[in-house]
Amino acid sequence: MTEVSRDQVEALLSEVQDRYLGQDIVSAKSVKDIGIDGGNVSVRIVLGYPAAGYHAELKSEVLAKLEAGGITGANVVIETNIVAHSVQKTVKRQDGIKNIVAVASGKGGVGKSTTAVNLALALLADGAKVGILDADIYGPSQPRMLGITGQPESADGKTLKPMENHGLKAMSIGFLIDEDTPMIWRGPMVTQALEQLLNDTQWGDLDYLIVDLPPGTGDIQLTLSQKIPVSGAIIVTTPQDIALLDARKGLKMFEKVEVPILGVVENMSMHVCSQCNHVEHIFGEGGGKSMAEQYDVNYLGGLPLDRSIREQVDGGNPTVVSDPDGKITAIYKDIARSATAKLAVQAKDYSTKFPTIKIQNV
Repeated sequence: MTEVSRDQVEALLSEVQDRYLGQDIVSAKSVKDIGIDGGNVSVRIVLGYPAAGYHAELKSEVLAKLEAGGITGANVVIETNIVAHSVQKTVKRQDGIKNIVAVASGKGGVGKSTTAVNLALALLADGAKVGILDADIYGPSQPRMLGITGQPESADGKTLKPMENHGLKAMSIGFLIDEDTPMIWRGPMVTQALEQLLNDTQWGDLDYLIVDLPPGTGDIQLTLSQKIPVSGAIIVTTPQDIALLDARKGLKMFEKVEVPILGVVENMSMHVCSQCNHVEHIFGEGGGKSMAEQYDVNYLGGLPLDRSIREQVDGGNPTVVSDPDGKITAIYKDIARSATAKLAVQAKDYSTKFPTIKIQNV
């Protein structure tokens, strides 16, 4: 093989697009090292978001592009490095948790909790360390969706060990009360409970903590935005006009408290008949996409209205673990990668890098 230059390799790599970042891997600064030893070339690519299932595809694209430029037999390594990203200026990042991502909707009944748990499991499947916090104090649903029963353990009487299933760490008020017990609490008690569930759980080291918020823009959402370090928010809606109306309120609330919007997910986007494969847009068409365009945020994707999604979460085995190679799981993984890729290009949190300066009288 004839000797090649770094500029030649870089020019070829700049023609490879990262599907989730929406730009080429050189501009995205994903190419961390190019090694050239005579005619031998090695490339190290580091992605800032979890996408283990995408690495092989990206690697084959890189190799194909290099071979088209006359560089054969290159050694291409793709790695993942998830870092902590900046949060609201008024709060400090949670120890051990790199990024807290809120999943919200303005309206109930749009499938937000189902979306949240499947996105958490999708990130887990792509190699991230993930937990989920069920912030819906009045109507917790994650225990049922994850198929978890029993109560969390407390070794010291002060903190709780998170419950776990499918490899996902979870905490919910639903673990601490009977399933049919109503939470007849006023706002201050609810917000205090949310803070305790977050702060008193032994989460360990997490790349992402997904927070499944209750619908609306009330006390819990306000507490989240003022006291809990949130790196970004995902808005879930349906194409229906009334759902979009409330989803816009949720989006604007996060904008006002300076929490970045990672994107909009349109749930129940269409129904595909199981008998004839006819596609019908029961709740309307294109609402989530037009909302994303209106507010200049990412449209992360649309999920079908499918009976299997409901059956799987009701049975405690969400779609991503029930059907890991299925079409709907692929959509959840695409949405999760797109959201965390958006987060990956945001400002990083350098607060832990600075030394602490102590002044004392001597």
